Amino acid sequence: AFKAAVLIQRWYRRYVARLEMRRRCTWSIFQSIEYACEQDQIKLHDFFSYLMDHFTPSSNKERDFISRMFISGESFKEAELEKYCDYESMEVPDSYTGPRLSFPLLPDHATALLEAFKQKQQLHARYVLNLLHETRKHLKQLPNISHVSTCYSEEVTVCGDLHGQLDDLFLIFYKNGLPSPSKSYVFNGDFVDRGKQSLEILIILFTFLLIYPKEVHLNRGNHEDHMVNLRYGLFAGLIAMSRVHGKKILKMIQNVFCWLPLATLIDQKVLIIHGGISDTTDLDMLEKIQRNKFISVLRGKKRKESNTNVEIEEINGESKVEADPAENEAALSLPPQPRPAQAPSTANRLEFSRWVRQTVQEQIEWCRRLVDISESEEEEPTYSSAVSLTDLDGPCWTRQEQWKQVLDILWSDPMPQEGCRVNTVRGGGCYFGPDVTGKILEKYNLQFLIRSHECKQEGYEFCHNRKVLTIFSASNYYEIGSNRGAYVKLGPDLVPHFVQYQANKTALTLTMTQRISRVEESAFRALREKLFAHTSALISAFRAYDMDNTGRITLSNWATAVESVLHLGLPWRMLRPQLVRSTANGMLEYKSWLDDLAMEQRSQEHIQSSLLEVIYRNRSNLETIFRIIDRDHSGLISFEEFHQTWKLFSSHMNIELTDKGIDDLVRSIDFNKDGNIDFNEFLEAFRLVKQSQ
Repeated sequence: AFKAAVLIQRWYRRYVARLEMRRRCTWSIFQSIEYACEQDQIKLHDFFSYLMDHFTPSSNKERDFISRMFISGESFKEAELEKYCDYESMEVPDSYTGPRLSFPLLPDHATALLEAFKQKQQLHARYVLNLLHETRKHLKQLPNISHVSTCYSEEVTVCGDLHGQLDDLFLIFYKNGLPSPSKSYVFNGDFVDRGKQSLEILIILFTFLLIYPKEVHLNRGNHEDHMVNLRYGLFAGLIAMSRVHGKKILKMIQNVFCWLPLATLIDQKVLIIHGGISDTTDLDMLEKIQRNKFISVLRGKKRKESNTNVEIEEINGESKVEADPAENEAALSLPPQPRPAQAPSTANRLEFSRWVRQTVQEQIEWCRRLVDISESEEEEPTYSSAVSLTDLDGPCWTRQEQWKQVLDILWSDPMPQEGCRVNTVRGGGCYFGPDVTGKILEKYNLQFLIRSHECKQEGYEFCHNRKVLTIFSASNYYEIGSNRGAYVKLGPDLVPHFVQYQANKTALTLTMTQRISRVEESAFRALREKLFAHTSALISAFRAYDMDNTGRITLSNWATAVESVLHLGLPWRMLRPQLVRSTANGMLEYKSWLDDLAMEQRSQEHIQSSLLEVIYRNRSNLETIFRIIDRDHSGLISFEEFHQTWKLFSSHMNIELTDKGIDDLVRSIDFNKDGNIDFNEFLEAFRLVKQSQ
């Protein structure tokens, strides 16, 4: 009997260990593919930034178009934004049966919204724009770091990423209760993207924020970013919801996002930030920067640096650009530009700071006179501007330093090793070790950090000797059964209490084995798509190991070649049994293996194999490029938008193409001849070009 018990125990432990190994491999696949997509987004943005840096516009029209391509929303002044998003002129039809809002908002409005969204109803665009307008006004008065005290409420509930999954938010409110004067909430960023109900989540959170401004606190996440939204779903969802008002709502959301606070501090002891920290994180700087200047944290820093250098040269009277005679004539009628005093030595930081501020103020006054702007047209003061004015003699930080502070707290991840290094996996932020955490906690007298940004199987995870807590509130993030969601409650003793949940009823009925098998199947399907999308590169890599052209390579060489192409950092030898079905004497016939991958994908879409490979590999980038070109967010590319963007590409590729040539090209892509290019036409043109090649 004893031997039998030991045998059963050994079998069971081996069984559980194998399940755990399968789960970890599956998790690695999902995370690696997710982070690779984020890298692609950053690389694509850097490519367009490079084009803009090296493109010389031939007219003011081209210059205006290019300058607005990546600053959607930034160029709008207060009055212009209100005029563009004029909700008061919109009429709500009598046939509308959804919820209605009136301001100031009351708790009954929030309850009505929750019930309406449970019934799959939508809020009319007029009320959405009105809500966004009021939210923006409120956020502008908030500090960069919100301060919360447990003295005024029994406990504070902290929620992590929701990513457009409304069922998770409903479940949190069902389990924990709605926000109220006695129940405070902190939502730690990434409210949108990936999920299908991003707008509904924003509406609910903003409604509660306006009803309970002292009890509801929102932090900005890395997905509250214009450039990230172009790729991950918020953009497409809004345009699909309303082609008429979708772009106005998107414009307002972009502007609201840049006013979201960057962090929250509970009892001066617990710091809540979305991503993490770095060895240069400075809470004093974070508290004083103008956060609204960073509509997209991904925006290319090099262009900003070069512009700053030009400005400094001009301030010191050392501009090397030769003026155009026509511009000189026009300049005669302008008010004289002020000449600043000689710059003091940078060794004296206080004197240099005062000189910079005085010089900038003189330049601003000159610009006001230049465009005839009266003092009455200035924007209302914000909390950030008030802080800046009260600290005139403080340190003077460069835009580059401020940008890095925001980038690090939104994009960084913890690592078990000591030190701080660039986060090459995501493409933004850094990896910070326990020593960095310890220094920041000691410097600011903190107990621990709460962050989100990473999906965790149990919904939460401690690291760095329990000094860093990751909380993630979107259950079933990768696949049904892949992870639980969680939130954490903090009382006056600041001891964390966790609540875990599963928002999907199907996941609750699955056994552990069924859950792992289902998630594993989804992960390997995504991985096979990734492999298929790089067929051409894989063949080249395999041939480098197949010196004798036998069509076969060793499994070890197969694993090395696959990693050299995909750069996912996966344990390929461990994954090999799921990806490679048959081998002969430890050798793989790689051509037949790639043919099997192609057959699997072709069974889903009846397209030529080589063409399908390219579309799989580039579809996300094509969608993002389409949305970048579609500057007015109409869901359609106008001939003018295409014309100006093609100027950008032809400049980079040294292709001389006349205006008539571009017009002929755009008309050939407009298959239905309606004067615009939709995404299907854009994708179809890409297919036709590839087929002709």
